[in-house]
Amino acid sequence: MRIGTLVNFTSLPEVRKRFERLQRLGFDSCQLCSWEPKAWTEENAQGILELERTYGVEVFARAVITDGRLDLYRALATIADARNVSTILNSLLLGLCVVLLSSVIALPTAFLLARTQLARHKWLDIVFMIPFMTPPYIASMGWILFMHKRGLFQQLFPFTGRWSEGFFCFGDLVLVMSLHVFPFLMTMLKNAMLSIPASLEESGAVFGARPGRRLCRILAPLLTGNYAIGALLVFVKTLSEYGTPYTLGRRIGFDVFTTDIHRYSTTSPIGFGRSASPSSILICICMVMWLLQNHITARTSYSLITGKGTHPARTILSPAGLALAWAWIALVVLVAIGVPYFSIIATSLIRLRGYGLAAGNFMLEHYRDLLATPRALSAIGNRLFLAASSATLCSVLGTAAVVAARRARGFLKKAIEGISLLPEMLPGIVLVIGIMLFYNAIYRVIPLYNTLGIMVLAYVVLYLPYTVQYVTSAFTQISDSLLQAGRVFGGSPAYVFFRITLPMIARGILAGWMMIFIIAFRELVTASLIAPPNTLVVSTYINREFEQGSVSLGMAMAVLLTTTALLVFNRVAERKRKG
Repeated sequence: MRIGTLVNFTSLPEVRKRFERLQRLGFDSCQLCSWEPKAWTEENAQGILELERTYGVEVFARAVITDGRLDLYRALATIADARNVSTILNSLLLGLCVVLLSSVIALPTAFLLARTQLARHKWLDIVFMIPFMTPPYIASMGWILFMHKRGLFQQLFPFTGRWSEGFFCFGDLVLVMSLHVFPFLMTMLKNAMLSIPASLEESGAVFGARPGRRLCRILAPLLTGNYAIGALLVFVKTLSEYGTPYTLGRRIGFDVFTTDIHRYSTTSPIGFGRSASPSSILICICMVMWLLQNHITARTSYSLITGKGTHPARTILSPAGLALAWAWIALVVLVAIGVPYFSIIATSLIRLRGYGLAAGNFMLEHYRDLLATPRALSAIGNRLFLAASSATLCSVLGTAAVVAARRARGFLKKAIEGISLLPEMLPGIVLVIGIMLFYNAIYRVIPLYNTLGIMVLAYVVLYLPYTVQYVTSAFTQISDSLLQAGRVFGGSPAYVFFRITLPMIARGILAGWMMIFIIAFRELVTASLIAPPNTLVVSTYINREFEQGSVSLGMAMAVLLTTTALLVFNRVAERKRKG
């Protein structure tokens, strides 16, 4: 955390102790002061004491508490500030536009993969998950490298002139973010279409309804509930996203919640109190959207799966229609995967960026330099440790929570389920800010702040719901009669769990572990906020090299990151298919 030169001190024991504590909290000497032979005055001492209080938990309360009493005026004034109002409107506009564009991409793609001859090509499901599994900040970097002045697009198509430089606008920010989240919405809609029996549409056809009318009066209403859930999650994820607004949005001067919260928390003058107001607004918006989605889902839910055998409807496309369908799939794959991955891989192989894609300007030296650089190896090692340890802790705690919830009854059962899933409902950056404030306040009791331990804790809090969901899904496939048989034959609860339950849910635990490993391995905002000083992980290493001009080295690391993530994801997909 850089706050610049603040004070000029050299002695006073009590203040020195507090100064040393600030160093433990993440500030080094060059960031806090300039060492000159001057006496520490009482005024300077008060400066250090004030700086320490600024990083205590009372900072959060300053948003609404003044002189020991509740005062909402300051918080409301912060929210009503013209810059904050603009940020709120920007975030809402961005979320709405991403939902709309994601819907435009996801709806026809889901229909083609669920209702036409393309449904038999199961490999397309994996292909369309690649954009979602690619870190958004890496995809946006790929687009920046492709479209900027004298970028890869202008080198490939020099006759277009400077047309590509118009890419850096609000519309293209929406495009890049939509290409990241549309696979999630597409998957939900596809699964919903597959669960709709063909008999419903066949009944409409028998009564004379044309295809367009059947689509509007039968298929669309049945998809409304699933669409509401997917659109809400896309909206919330857009509001919570930090990587793309940071890398691409700031180039066009488009600030959103996450970039403002991050700036308040890391840039001088640092103010967690100022970050509390936009964080609270972000939580309120997410909660309102969640309640709205619940209302829509409750009114538009239908029971479609019964004891009778059903089969999904199929639309047989003509040769021309099939050609158009494949053209649409190719276009989406090209824009969502081809452009960013081409930019990332090509840049990682280019010797001199000034020569671009010229013949003889490609090499593997950047990968060799990457693997020979201690800082890069340290970043990889830190990330492997954080991802593996957080995934392991999540697996243990999540499994324990699911087992406890299944054994509990009434309110206790709902409380355990709610607490374990709560982090999924809140924006990640808000949770990280809360963790920073809390563990900074209790540093004397638990000196966890400014260590790798707090990063592991943050990842466990953020990703525990993934384990809960995977293990719960595995539990639903276990018949109670198996567990009862173990107890009838004298097995203790521990014996039944380790010899019957655990082997049957092990596949779900492993799938959850690998998914958490992928997400934690690529994560950016938590690492940029609470990583100890001079401690890099893969994501912050890539971001730093990109900003400092060592783009090829950063993209070489990005290739290693995305390759690792995709290999692990492919392993998860294989296990799910076999299961």
